[in-house]
Amino acid sequence: MPTYKAPVDDVMFLLSDVFHVDRYNNLPGFADATPDLIEAALAEAGKFATEVLTPLNRVGDKEGCRRHDDGSVTTPAGFKDAYKKLTDGGWIGLSAPTEFGGQGLPVVLAQAINEFLCSANMAFGMYPGLTQGAIAALLAHATPEQKKLYLPKLISGQWAGTMNLTEPQAGTDLGLVRTRAAPQPDGSYKITGTKIFISAGEHDLAENIVHLVLARIEGAPEGTRGLSLFIVPKILPAADGGLGARNAVSCGSIEEKMGIHGNATCVMNYDGATGWLIAEPNRGLQAMFVMMNEARLGVGVQGLAMSEVAYQNAAIYARDRLAGRALTGAKFPQKPADPLIVHPDVRRMLMTIRAFNEAARALVLWTSLKADIAQRSGDAKERQEADDHLGLMTPVIKGVLTDQGFANTVSAQQIYGGHGYIAENGMEQFVRDARIAMLYEGANGIQALDLVGRKLPKDGGRALQAFFNEVTAYIKEHGGDAAMAPYVTPLGQALGELQQATMWFLQNALGNPDNAGAGATDYMHLLGLVVLGYMWCLIAGAAKTKSDGASGRMTERLATGRFFMERMLPAAATHLARIKAGAASTMALSAEAF
Repeated sequence: MPTYKAPVDDVMFLLSDVFHVDRYNNLPGFADATPDLIEAALAEAGKFATEVLTPLNRVGDKEGCRRHDDGSVTTPAGFKDAYKKLTDGGWIGLSAPTEFGGQGLPVVLAQAINEFLCSANMAFGMYPGLTQGAIAALLAHATPEQKKLYLPKLISGQWAGTMNLTEPQAGTDLGLVRTRAAPQPDGSYKITGTKIFISAGEHDLAENIVHLVLARIEGAPEGTRGLSLFIVPKILPAADGGLGARNAVSCGSIEEKMGIHGNATCVMNYDGATGWLIAEPNRGLQAMFVMMNEARLGVGVQGLAMSEVAYQNAAIYARDRLAGRALTGAKFPQKPADPLIVHPDVRRMLMTIRAFNEAARALVLWTSLKADIAQRSGDAKERQEADDHLGLMTPVIKGVLTDQGFANTVSAQQIYGGHGYIAENGMEQFVRDARIAMLYEGANGIQALDLVGRKLPKDGGRALQAFFNEVTAYIKEHGGDAAMAPYVTPLGQALGELQQATMWFLQNALGNPDNAGAGATDYMHLLGLVVLGYMWCLIAGAAKTKSDGASGRMTERLATGRFFMERMLPAAATHLARIKAGAASTMALSAEAF
């Protein structure tokens, strides 16, 4: 039976010593987030994740969700009680505005807790995660009346939320959406169409489900320019704000899928369902992007979360499992064999996962702090800079963290040998669950194209240049510190390779866009490596400040950071070489040759 312990101390170190969260006390909600409160919240959430959600993870995988003849869906045993404990604790609305019943605490705290929930039980964690995304979209684009009606119940968890984009013929290309919206005399719309792959589309956890649905108003332009966004509740709100009549929306089936069985991934049928427009007609995709970007960051967190729980269990197994003797001689001569942890190749896998996890967590928290600034700062320049950061890092977090997160679950499974293939040890579920994160909310190739095609040139490259300037300034400031040289020097090398790749695109992609397409994924991972390397420099600097030179957690961090710089960051050169190779060999074969 797999175990999980929330990395509360690691989060506290990052918030307190690396990012100095107390510096943000001028932002709304931060003054209330004292170190004691943050630590207490993290500890309580970690306890909930460990004691309540972890035991339900395999239950959810084995039982799955069940659709009944009336279209209703039952979640696995224990999920409903766990959801009530989650809502009773106020976890869904932790960072939501107080005016609608939220606690108004920083987004960065909520994201840290979301990692805990997903590590413990990814399928369960998707239910509140989708609701949080719906809350964000409504806060940004709903009318005051819509906010008053829906937000308090979503924030409390009394109602749940979903996002409905994909259709059988329309996945990545949302311009092919066929769901129709017919205007009604009372200002509402009748929504007709079928959506697929709808996570948490129907379930028994909340009394109502609020679907945010992309559809095309009759007569609207073709393509994405003609899409609008609608609120379509499962049960229509009554005049007093309670529950009224059942809406014409139903779960047609539950998808049979590879993993996350505890989450109801539904085919949703809209048969003239009543809905209400959010934002302006034909600007639904722009409104939905608020929820999509929230979801992409959340999915990136899932990649980290699965990597973390897989690492924890693989490390325990490697310390306990006896197999062979160390290459340099027996380390435990009193035992019939040494544990796996003595073998360099096992350590290579564990160190790779660990070095990724610690830097990826820092990246998530750093970016979450930028989200707080973008939403809460009174300084327009600060908001713009934070928004630039979010735009640049969202595809990196989604793409890199889920690609590497999945690879790490596979490595953790490998450490178990044949036992990793056996269900009761839990590793094969981690692999199956982690795989979806590379696919949904925009497959990772799409994230790479978004980064290269949209985010890099946006505003004349302002966001990327700001990142270059920040890292360059850091290297200049710390380049003369001999103690930091093992971290700063490799970062400088990788930054130079990233700058070369950027320049190559400028010189070679405009005339031949296939060069950008062929190199996009390598560029995303190259940028990801440099960002993670920068995070490791910040972590190492803070660890050196706190270290007393003795063995301990700070010394472990410094060693893990050196491993990243020596064994992982050099892959930047490989990504650069691939980018410079261009698209010629990639595009050489005819379509018929495949």
